[in-house]
Amino acid sequence: MTNSFDTNSQGYGHDGPHGSGSAGWGGANAGNATPEQPVTAQGWQTAPPSGAEQSRQSGPKGLGALAIAALMLGSAAVGGGAAALVMSTNSSDSVTQNALNQPAETRQVAAPAGSVEEVAQKVLPSVVSITTEMPGGVASGSGSILSADGLVLTNHHVVAGAEEGGRMQVLLSDGSTHPAKVVASDSATDIAVIRIEGVNGLRPISLGNSSQVQVGQEVVAVGSPLGLTSTVTQGIVSAKNRPVTAAGENGESSVIDAIQTDAAINPGNSGGALVDMEGNLIGVPSVIASMKQGSEQAGSIGLGFAIPIDQARRIAEDLIETGHARMPAIGAHIDTRPVTNGALVREVTPGSPAEKAGLKPGDVITKLDDRSLDNGVALIAAIRSHRIGDSVTLTVTDDKGGNERTVDVTLAEAPN
Repeated sequence: MTNSFDTNSQGYGHDGPHGSGSAGWGGANAGNATPEQPVTAQGWQTAPPSGAEQSRQSGPKGLGALAIAALMLGSAAVGGGAAALVMSTNSSDSVTQNALNQPAETRQVAAPAGSVEEVAQKVLPSVVSITTEMPGGVASGSGSILSADGLVLTNHHVVAGAEEGGRMQVLLSDGSTHPAKVVASDSATDIAVIRIEGVNGLRPISLGNSSQVQVGQEVVAVGSPLGLTSTVTQGIVSAKNRPVTAAGENGESSVIDAIQTDAAINPGNSGGALVDMEGNLIGVPSVIASMKQGSEQAGSIGLGFAIPIDQARRIAEDLIETGHARMPAIGAHIDTRPVTNGALVREVTPGSPAEKAGLKPGDVITKLDDRSLDNGVALIAAIRSHRIGDSVTLTVTDDKGGNERTVDVTLAEAPN
């Protein structure tokens, strides 16, 4: 959502107090962090709903150029078709016929099993376009239908404008438009649930299992990039467990343990669907890396990031049931400034799981279970990929990398 996540020359990053995580509970709001190597914080941008930034400019120049190119190609196609007239002569009346006055083929061809075409046919009816009208302009994003009566999963930054008084509309795949309202939303995880009003009989998307996602597997992204509804792009899973941070206006920030993909994700894909080749939702597109400069509109460079559905599902259930997200934490204040040797513990909250496990200020956490950690953001993302009550094993050293030990920590619920 360009109006909620405007870019700047430094790109996105958490902007928390003193460059540290949220006091006491594992850094719910991280500060001045960068994703793990090889991606840097330079050029981060959420994959926002399109339209808001363009509405403040003289016009959508990029989309205009796209439209011109399409018209030129269309003209060429018409010309080619006219040149390829098929002539035949009826022996009885010498009537000339050509391809233009033949009836069109209306045969329904079944999509090949396992093809992108088959995935698109299954998923498109379950993905919607979300538009929010605000005083500063109109912004659009995407969402996935969760229930027949109108619950929709999307990104927080897609619906932030509606929470601030904007008017939200949802466009279904059948072309009908309906008003919608926010059920609940969480900026720290960039997940939101909305409800479309006055609908029934919608087709919910099939939810997959992101823990089973494999690097290299084929995926399909579905959404409304730049307002182009029902757009389908194909790619692969480029990486898993990629710690990604994004910060928006009003000091809001999010940390996700992302699925990285090279499927084209552009502004407007936010909140839509990243699905496997069986059409199961495995991730919610949220963030893109961009080479843009200044106020330029960002676009896909093959580095898109989606919130894993296992995490998004847990958060959505909390939002629907309680109105807020419940987050796991260890109860330590974590330094989220970019370092390369682990997550530095700044403070330990009395009575917390971290204290019970023997963690102390100055400790450096280098692994969570078998997952190596480059920095504090990676630790926060790894913790958020678990459930409250899960037991994890932390590998810990002193600040010089010596005296390595392991401790077991049971994740508690972070205070709101």
